Amino acid sequence: VQLQASGGGFVEAGGSLRLSCTASKRTSSNNGMGWFRQAPGKEREFVSAIAWRGGSELYADSVKGRFTISRDIAKNTVDLQMNSLKPEDTAVYYCAASRSPYGSSSATAYNYWGQGTQVTVSS
Repeated sequence: VQLQASGGGFVEAGGSLRLSCTASKRTSSNNGMGWFRQAPGKEREFVSAIAWRGGSELYADSVKGRFTISRDIAKNTVDLQMNSLKPEDTAVYYCAASRSPYGSSSATAYNYWGQGTQVTVSS
């Protein structure tokens, strides 16, 4: 499975972006999906995850109420709607497919990773 993330860009604080992740082939019923991010000089951190069938969403505390994850099984995509963006959201965002039907906040649960898309939020 190859994952392609898109939708990153430059936005002012308070603005919105929508990230999309497309899988090269249909993921199996064992693949929950997740988003992680990595800022310069920092470790990769969990952002959000969703079960393969949708539902069972997980969010990092830092993005709760601002970000929304969604899954389109027919299109084999997972999107991350990011609202009220802050400068601290600046990072490279990665999508990933999990070994489990449910998403996870642990990076070790994921065995497929996309190439990342840059999100830059100016103050």
